[in-house]
Amino acid sequence: MADIFSVTFPFFALVLCGYLAARSRLLPLDAVPGLNMFVLYFALPCMLWRFGSTTPLLQLFNPMIAAVWLAAAALVVAAAAALARRRGAGWADAALGALVAAFPNSGFMGVPLILALLGAGAVGPVMATLLVDLVATTSLCIGLAHLGSDAVQPQGPAQAVVRTLKGVLRNPMPWSILLGALVGALGWVPWAPLNRAVQLLADAASPVALFTIGAVLARSQIQAGAATRPQPGQSDVGWITGAKLALHPLVVWGLGTLAVQAGALPGAALLPLVLTAALPSASNVSLLAERYSADNGRVARIILWSTALAFVTFSAAVALLR
Repeated sequence: MADIFSVTFPFFALVLCGYLAARSRLLPLDAVPGLNMFVLYFALPCMLWRFGSTTPLLQLFNPMIAAVWLAAAALVVAAAAALARRRGAGWADAALGALVAAFPNSGFMGVPLILALLGAGAVGPVMATLLVDLVATTSLCIGLAHLGSDAVQPQGPAQAVVRTLKGVLRNPMPWSILLGALVGALGWVPWAPLNRAVQLLADAASPVALFTIGAVLARSQIQAGAATRPQPGQSDVGWITGAKLALHPLVVWGLGTLAVQAGALPGAALLPLVLTAALPSASNVSLLAERYSADNGRVARIILWSTALAFVTFSAAVALLR
């Protein structure tokens, strides 16, 4: 177990550093969006482009990996949304709570962490899950957010999904993976100085992204604490956190094991898929909660608690499965 903590501790320590820096205002809260933009539009796309260009296409676009991941996400979304609705939450809160239970932090945290644990061969399945979550899981939950009389926008679910897909087209992460895969398939070698610049940005992605996660969590917690609007269904924070850290990886493990036994899924893909599901919630769901008028305080608490507890639960999953 000590060797696992020696790998996972630095990653979560950087998240804690970012959290403490923003929480103490050593890092001004107004600077957090700038850090986020640097990671999202510069460093992380370069890292994903580099991995996309060196990852076999069959790993990135394996239909069975996508099917297993999407089926697991649909089951978790259904369970989390049903629980929230039974506790009196509206459709927007139910849908965004479901998304935070099914969308792991695979971009900012998962790719570098699982690379450090399992090696470069495990990166392909992780990036495949990221593509599914950015396109399908997010669209499903945004569509749910527009159901019922409490829909946050006058458009229906179909229009909401279309708007979400337009947002996906503006997100540099899937494009970075796809362009990297295209470059790798064509065997194109970038101009050496340009390639060096890309490598420098890619090398900055992991530490800055982890620091930024902590800063985003602190800012979300501060902003949520300042809100006075009472919200129903906040008592399900513990349940949703448990669904993210326990139910989601269990569902992925169960479906993935069935697919491996049926010969439809490579056995080597199962461990990175389960560990990706065991990651904490994606921090960008908090931004979606603000956009769709859901209870951002509830979502921020789920992200915060899942990130804090994942240091133990994720490390335990690695020890159990590796």
